[in-house]
Amino acid sequence: MSVEIKVAYKGSLRCESVHGPSGGTLLTDAPLDNCGKGESFSPTDLVATALGSCMLTIMGIVAERHGIDLSEVDVRVEKHMSTDSVRRIVQIPVWITGPARLSSKEQQLLEVAALTCPVHKSLGDSIERPISFDWSKN
Repeated sequence: MSVEIKVAYKGSLRCESVHGPSGGTLLTDAPLDNCGKGESFSPTDLVATALGSCMLTIMGIVAERHGIDLSEVDVRVEKHMSTDSVRRIVQIPVWITGPARLSSKEQQLLEVAALTCPVHKSLGDSIERPISFDWSKN
């Protein structure tokens, strides 16, 4: 399966992307630390966003299959860039928190689901992806 996304340069280091199937649009800006205005997600921010939202989406698929209420589960990601001359993402830590009411079986199902998301599996080994699960929310 393929999905076409068209990207147009809008000037001032801003791009507009159009999702072919839906027509939805997304703006990106260069970040403040790389000559941009930082008024929207940067392209590298989208990589971190993709990881977090993909993990939660795959967890949602599994949750729906097993009748698990995912409404209190949150994902937080951070994007860390290199400090050397080659600008690249070096680390995307992920914290997944959820309610203590979930059974250990439900927690395990959700953790396995998160770790099998396509974005996680697609990122190369040059990007560290430490993942933490905390099931103690009240």
